[in-house]
Amino acid sequence: MARTTGSHAGITGPKVRQTALKLFAQDGYAAVSMRRIAGQVGVQAGALYNYTPDKQSLLFELMRDHMTDLLDQPVEDGDGPPLEQLERFVSFHIRYHADRPDEVFIAYMELRNLTPENFAEIEKLRRQYEDRLEAILRRGVEAGDFGVADPKIVTLAIIAMLTGVNTWFREGGRLSLDEVVAQYWDMVRKAVAADRR
Repeated sequence: MARTTGSHAGITGPKVRQTALKLFAQDGYAAVSMRRIAGQVGVQAGALYNYTPDKQSLLFELMRDHMTDLLDQPVEDGDGPPLEQLERFVSFHIRYHADRPDEVFIAYMELRNLTPENFAEIEKLRRQYEDRLEAILRRGVEAGDFGVADPKIVTLAIIAMLTGVNTWFREGGRLSLDEVVAQYWDMVRKAVAADRR
C-alpha cells in the first residue's frame, strides 16, 4: 500500500511509537487497535505495517527500548563506598523514571500481554538492571555497612518502592523532585543500615 500523502518514514515511524505508547498507557494494550493507532497518527491502518509487523511487536519494542536505554545510562555504581553507590542509584532511578511515566506504566502493567518469547527477553533485561542494585547491596554487606539478610529480596523491594514514585509524583505538587529524592534516600538508607548496637 502506498504511503499516505504527507507521511515520511523518519517522522511517521517515531510518531507511530509515541502514539502507541500514549494509547497503551492511557487505555491498556488490549483495548487499543492498530486501526486506532493509525487514526491518531493520520495514516491508513495498512500503512502501520510499514513501521511494525504487528501490535505485539510494537509493545515489545517499546518495552525493550525503554529497558536498553535505562541500561545504557551511565550510573557509576562501582565507584566509591557502597553507601554512596546506593545513594546514586536511588537518585538516578527516581529522576530517570519521573520523566517517563508512560514507559514505566507499560513496563510494569503490560508484561502479561507479551508472548512468552518476548516476556523472557524483557525479563532478562530487567534482571540486568536489578543485578546492578543487588551488587551494590552485596558490596555493602561485605563491607559491614548494610544489614541486609537477603540482597535479592531487598533489591526488589527497593526498586518497587522507587518506581512507585511515578504513581503519585507531579511537577508543581507539594514536594519538588529534589525533596522526593531526599526523602526516599532517607527511607532506603534506614532500610539497609547495619545494626550498630
